[in-house]
Amino acid sequence: MTSAPSGETTMRAITQDALGGPDVLRMSEVPRPAPLPTEVLVRVHAAGVNPIDYKTRQSGGLGVLGDPPFTVGWDVSGVVEEVGFGVHTLAVGDEVYGMPWFPREAAAYAEYVTAPSRHFARKPALLNHEHAAAVPLAALTAWQTLVDAAHVTAGQRVLIHAAAGGVGHFAVQLAKHLGAHVIGTASAAKHDWLRSLGADELVDYTAVRFEDEIRDVDVVIDLVGDEKDDTSTRSLATLRSGGLLIAVPSGVAPELADTARQLGLRACGFLVEPDGPALTKLAELIDKGMVKVEVEDVLPLEHAAEAHRRGEEGRTSGKLVLKVRD
Repeated sequence: MTSAPSGETTMRAITQDALGGPDVLRMSEVPRPAPLPTEVLVRVHAAGVNPIDYKTRQSGGLGVLGDPPFTVGWDVSGVVEEVGFGVHTLAVGDEVYGMPWFPREAAAYAEYVTAPSRHFARKPALLNHEHAAAVPLAALTAWQTLVDAAHVTAGQRVLIHAAAGGVGHFAVQLAKHLGAHVIGTASAAKHDWLRSLGADELVDYTAVRFEDEIRDVDVVIDLVGDEKDDTSTRSLATLRSGGLLIAVPSGVAPELADTARQLGLRACGFLVEPDGPALTKLAELIDKGMVKVEVEDVLPLEHAAEAHRRGEEGRTSGKLVLKVRD
């Protein structure tokens, strides 16, 4: 195992002592972690910002972290600083990206993180750390819903709600890569950009009810949920017999599952998980120019509260990222 830099026993991290609005986030000095066997210590250069971060800050998210104090964030891009015993896939100096520990605490809004080496992969060579940090949670969600949950195949019709968002813009590209006919919902101002990413059809959800415009869909990836305008329930009308609804943010209530069964449809919830091999595949697609990464803005780590305020407005194209170091 390599030794830690002399005298460096603490680090900067964004912490919170209570649940609440963005203002509960504050910069703190905390102990620097050390890797256990099979783990690596990553010197974080950038951390991605995701909706689960806001939900966790405000209400505890999935309830896995318990009560504060804790540090939110799961997306990281950085450099391996130290390796624990038993690590053979990565070495000190490797540039890596990942979504470690999800849904347990990863504490990504910090200068260092530790996690099992296989929660990471070598970052895409074409991306800087800020763009690489925008990838893991969003792109893995898109990949795992389309590939592992829906088993999308060429020629299928896939509807993606919130197509212009962090997960959505990856889902559009990956569904197209899989050979699907891609339909997205987004405001009209984002249609040209989504067409450039591969969307075949787009519906302005602010102007029409999408279920009046879309039919015969094989798979719906709902990134909005029933909590907002009954999006999952309304999506059942777009599916053909035997079609699948995957409700990502709010899951599937028993009533929705019953309705789907009565209509001859399927409905399931989804939760992303760490996946080093999928991150390696995604890096290959990015380096081949087949998947693009949209970063709306990069803010310094100390502006985490501002990033959360902007993200919660729900108008972001792609991702917001926190820059931890140069």
